Amino acid sequence: MQMQTFQDWNLKVKKTFSATSNEAVLTVTEAGKLLGLSKDQMKLYVDKSKLTKVPIARSTHRYLVLQKEIEEILKK
Repeated sequence: MQMQTFQDWNLKVKKTFSATSNEAVLTVTEAGKLLGLSKDQMKLYVDKSKLTKVPIARSTHRYLVLQKEIEEILKK
């Protein structure tokens, strides 16, 4: 019997979103890792820096961030 591989809910949403959009997105956790921040620090950073929050259907508190905005920050 093969074990079901666990997929993080946010990653699953990202995959679904990416399938229907030409905009590359990252989860808050992924973006935070790129910038060396924890998930909570990244959420504060998104608000402070007024980054685009890509809303997730049926969820008020979760969102994705635009990969291009994170790449711009990394270039600085």
